[in-house]
Amino acid sequence: MTKAATTFETRLKTTASDVETLLSSLLSDAPLVGEIARPAQLMAAMRHGSLNGGKRLRPFLVVESTLLLGGSAEAALRVGTALECLHCYSLIHDDLPAMDDDDLRRGQPTVHRAFDEATAILAGDSLLTYAFDIIAAPETKLDAAAKMELVLALARAAGPGGMAGGQALDLAAEKQAPDELGVMTLQAMKTGALLRFACEAGAIIAQSSVEDREGLQAFGRTIGLAFQLADDLLDVTSDAATLGKAAGKDAGRGKGTLVALHGVDWAEARLEALTAEAVDLLAPYGKKALILQETARFIAGREN
Repeated sequence: MTKAATTFETRLKTTASDVETLLSSLLSDAPLVGEIARPAQLMAAMRHGSLNGGKRLRPFLVVESTLLLGGSAEAALRVGTALECLHCYSLIHDDLPAMDDDDLRRGQPTVHRAFDEATAILAGDSLLTYAFDIIAAPETKLDAAAKMELVLALARAAGPGGMAGGQALDLAAEKQAPDELGVMTLQAMKTGALLRFACEAGAIIAQSSVEDREGLQAFGRTIGLAFQLADDLLDVTSDAATLGKAAGKDAGRGKGTLVALHGVDWAEARLEALTAEAVDLLAPYGKKALILQETARFIAGREN
């Protein structure tokens, strides 16, 4: 293992631990100023759906893209944790019977199985809303303009033209398999949009140049494509014990994926090309970009 890979793994684990600590504090039963009460079962469901391990890749990308450009690590951690709340909401809702109908997430029962469907819906709703609360709160030490940019960018990445719209396309794909362009559009929205935001957020937090923001957007889009392609490969080649969730779901539902369209060998070659493209996009930053470049390699080579 290279020195960069070792440093990457250490920093990924450290950020995951920091996110877990902050998230645990934010999801306490004690109401905040302006809140009336926090129902115990709702809070327990929110914690079940978010404090369950995971690599915390999206917050890590926020933190590392911010550090790349010299922004506040403290603010980045809060923004990254907000993004993780939003990501966890999407997983809770994706797992519902009306969506993907999954029983297992990260090796434990999904929220609607551990509690009930109504509580799972409300837990997802609450995590989604809380994401924007965390960004806007005075504890996030950023000026109003930066917060406004972050809220707008995250809303666009998560809404009908981003992740939620991608989920709608994913559901439609069960009835009529999309062509290659349709698959790529679906994946860029459902999975790629939040990963792109995670990288772009660093430039917003650091109040960096338009060029930096566009460069990190491009990096985020590329690793988003790689992430989903790796996910589709794992769905074909791995098992539930390794993934921590059901395997073979896409084929079972008849969903179109790039792996299904082109085969495993093509997908592996394409994944290698996307990784090289992502690494090259950050070449202008020199050694400062080594951790993010290693992140691209990790995304392509992950096992779950």
